Amino acid sequence: MPELPEVQTILDALAPLILDREIHSATVLWPPVVDRPEQTLFIAWMQGRRVVDVRRRGKYMLFRLDDARWLLMHLRMTGKVRVTDAAAPLRPHDRLIFHLNDGREWRFEDQRKFGRVYLVESPDEVIGKLGPEPLSDAFDADYLTHKLARRTAPIKSLLLDQRIVAGIGNIYADESLFRARIHPLRPGGSLTQEEIAMLVEAVKAVLAQALAEMGTTLQDYRRPDGSVGAFQNSLQVFRRTGEPCPSCGAPIRRIVVGGRSTHFCPREQR
Repeated sequence: MPELPEVQTILDALAPLILDREIHSATVLWPPVVDRPEQTLFIAWMQGRRVVDVRRRGKYMLFRLDDARWLLMHLRMTGKVRVTDAAAPLRPHDRLIFHLNDGREWRFEDQRKFGRVYLVESPDEVIGKLGPEPLSDAFDADYLTHKLARRTAPIKSLLLDQRIVAGIGNIYADESLFRARIHPLRPGGSLTQEEIAMLVEAVKAVLAQALAEMGTTLQDYRRPDGSVGAFQNSLQVFRRTGEPCPSCGAPIRRIVVGGRSTHFCPREQR
């Protein structure tokens, strides 16, 4: 699933292609892709609209329209967006098309059909319960200490809880815990103040590097022009089961935490 760096990279590439372009009409090729409102209203309300601002919140892309409504997109596991000439052939997994007034089309493609689009009066209708952005000043050691207090769940699971911090997924949780030298099964409430400070620093450093390298492409993630990220070349533990730890040489281990594949160094992350 695209995480914060991938979503931000996609949004940065998409924004200049759609900002201030009129959406002449919308075609819904697979109705469940539109979570709300119902399809007829969605098509009617999108007709003639312009995107006047783009933002990211967690793993969501937010587009403010000229009628003050908001269009939200969540790519989930295999969602992709691209802007193409209207004459370009449809792909088998295209689910939604916005027809732009310049002869191009903004298409939403999703093989697994988990991605969703929302048209709402306020983004809080969909994302109101998200925690702070991990690269913001609000996500600091004091905040995380408060959120982890007395928590018995594994720290890996807590990092994936979007109500605690928005935008971190499996890749960057594993990489951050390795950088902070914290075992993914450690109960959140067992972390010391020093460890929490190190974890916050690690999260911010890992995400900043991933943003600079345009995200991680392991399979499905692509930017709107089809190009890939480069952070997969910098991964220290994620999907490196059995390979030597880049720090100590011990074989990287894989376990399952909260139903998610989890990778760590058993020597560095005790």
